[in-house]
Amino acid sequence: MKPKTRLHNREVVEVVEEAEAEAEAEEIDQKKGGMMTNFYSLPEGCVANIIALTSPRDACRSSAVSSMFESAAVSDFVWERFLPSDYEEIISRSSSGSRSSSSGHRLTFSSKKELYFYLCDHPILIDGGTKSFRVDRSSGKKIYMIGARELSIVWGGTPQYWRWTSLPEARFPEVAELVRVCWLEIKGKMDTRMLSPETAYTAYLVMKSVEGAYGFEHPPAEASVKITSTNTDITTIKNDVDGVDWWMANDQGGRSVYLDRACAMRRHFQLAPVAVAPQAIRNKELARYGHSRPTLFTRWDIAGLVQFPVSRGDGWMEVEMGEIYIEGGDKGDVQMSLTEIKGGHWKAGLIVQGIELRPKNN
Repeated sequence: MKPKTRLHNREVVEVVEEAEAEAEAEEIDQKKGGMMTNFYSLPEGCVANIIALTSPRDACRSSAVSSMFESAAVSDFVWERFLPSDYEEIISRSSSGSRSSSSGHRLTFSSKKELYFYLCDHPILIDGGTKSFRVDRSSGKKIYMIGARELSIVWGGTPQYWRWTSLPEARFPEVAELVRVCWLEIKGKMDTRMLSPETAYTAYLVMKSVEGAYGFEHPPAEASVKITSTNTDITTIKNDVDGVDWWMANDQGGRSVYLDRACAMRRHFQLAPVAVAPQAIRNKELARYGHSRPTLFTRWDIAGLVQFPVSRGDGWMEVEMGEIYIEGGDKGDVQMSLTEIKGGHWKAGLIVQGIELRPKNN
């Protein structure tokens, strides 16, 4: 009989433990339910404060929780927080001096949310039409493009080298078309205080090539982006040794830029591999190879150091020039340049719309 008694006791213990677990789970559910009930009973203004600390995407998602959440999530208070703090001052600098689009029509909005999404999709021209401003959809950070007229283009005022023209797909009244030069040099700058603080930015040359463009196969252009106050330099050093390309990246990384992707790809398949100097091994893009002496790589192997134009989806191409980080309180200029002055040959057929600075995608 004793074994049966022990089995019976074990079953009793299991039943008791199961009952205790169920009771504990029920208590937890009741507490959670109470917490949710308390959360749903919060004033709408309090919920709006909480949503304003999230992101535009989270605000849109929270609208589906309840009618009260929806009311809070679409409130002007929330979307005012998502807009740049100086958005009204920026809009006041638009081409007509008021809230207007690039077409000159006055803009009216029923809510701050409507204004937010308008600025995401419709860049407005500011500062006499020399720059455009829009808002990054996911973060609310500021995006600027500096128009070609605001850039410093060597020989840009000489019609035999550059001509200024209008294109229906262009954002600005004028774009710069390269007629024919040997010395290609384009520079731009922007006050760091115009950009969103505590934000990593990438600079892009916005351009396209006309049919019959030539002269961009080799060597690549050299791109540089830096903040004058901190000298955060991004550049590429290139030397020719005994007819062999030696690619060297400085400690800040580098950007070599091909402006005509098709021509660069054709040349890539025609040329011998590239000799990479020891200095380049320091660069994180090449360190993974673990070499300590000059080593041959194909241009695909150094793709992290070489940039090619990609489509923007608006009829234009863009190519990365470099990256910078805007600290809070930075005072100075972001200086951007793109040059090709070493090849010594003629180049033609490039159309430049401007240089865009936008938050880096993580």
